[in-house]
Amino acid sequence: MILSMSGVVLLGIVVFLFFRKDGLKGSHACVSALFGFYLASTAIAPSIKAGGESLASLLGGIKF
Repeated sequence: MILSMSGVVLLGIVVFLFFRKDGLKGSHACVSALFGFYLASTAIAPSIKAGGESLASLLGGIKF
């Protein structure tokens, strides 16, 4: 678990630097996808999923 968390932190920093410096290019998208896969296997994944579902229901409830 420690190795997985350090990998998530490292990939998160790399993704942040890519967005700040160059925008998102093809190779950067691959690193971002790896970050997502590693993040999905951590203990925070259920919280992220619940937050996403809550946001989707909030946006789905907006009437125009």
